[in-house]
Amino acid sequence: MDLRIFTEPQQGATYDTLLSVAKATEDLSFDAFFRSDHYLHMGDVDGLPGPTDAWITLAGLARETKRIRLGTLMTAATFRLPGVLAIEVAQVDQMSGGRVELGLGAGWFDEEHRAYGIPFPKEKFARLEEHLEIVTGLWATEVGKTFSFHGEHYDLTDSPALPKPAQAKLPVLIGGQGATRTPRLAAQYADEFNMPFASIEDSERQFGRVRAAAETAGRAADALTYSNALVACVGKDDQEVARRAAAIGREVDELKANGLAGTPAEVVDKIGRYAEIGAGRVYLQILDLDDLDHLELISARVQSQLK
Repeated sequence: MDLRIFTEPQQGATYDTLLSVAKATEDLSFDAFFRSDHYLHMGDVDGLPGPTDAWITLAGLARETKRIRLGTLMTAATFRLPGVLAIEVAQVDQMSGGRVELGLGAGWFDEEHRAYGIPFPKEKFARLEEHLEIVTGLWATEVGKTFSFHGEHYDLTDSPALPKPAQAKLPVLIGGQGATRTPRLAAQYADEFNMPFASIEDSERQFGRVRAAAETAGRAADALTYSNALVACVGKDDQEVARRAAAIGREVDELKANGLAGTPAEVVDKIGRYAEIGAGRVYLQILDLDDLDHLELISARVQSQLK
């Protein structure tokens, strides 16, 4: 079971804070550092000092880390034109020496679009599908040849399809709970399918849909990695769990029901139940980015039991 650290910087974080978490991620032998792609805080926080851009952040971290994978859960297709996104991600992959993964979603948070003047189209899923075809098509085009695409929303003519990622096949992540279109897109384009903040039962149901869609598309169902993203709140005892829950404005019982919360033994047990339904990777949503002791505890007493 791979454990990855997943951050939500729009809730309030500087680049230096994210760098500290990424370095701890690397030092503590976690598999990867991922971040959300949002420009506006959510809920009862002020978001200070303000948003950081996902791919600018990852470009910096690409040069300041050596081992961990780097990526997004999920880049919003509404934020960037697909050709521009393909260039950005390929460049960051080169800067990292081939450690980048692209999580790509349709975009959903209309308030952040209004706040920063970003168009929020109605046909978001259709645009996502064209994004996926364009981005992966640009990367797959042989050097010296060109790529063209004529869709309903985007039109590319004789693109040189450069630059290329450092990786021969840069992993693409698709996620979500849609019953039909999401599994189809995952089967066609994804190397990994992610279920965000879902129960074991809902995850098992959706993993099954994706596996069936992959087989229908002529792929082996096990060709994809299946993963979950879950909030983490771990303490060496009940008092420490309660303190960490209070620090992020959540209730312990709710966190235990909907995430990975409790003592290390409790969390190892619950991760094991996700593994039983096919998850091979878990993204630990860390909301208190100043509490690096939290990461040390998870590394020493949770991750060590999952190797």
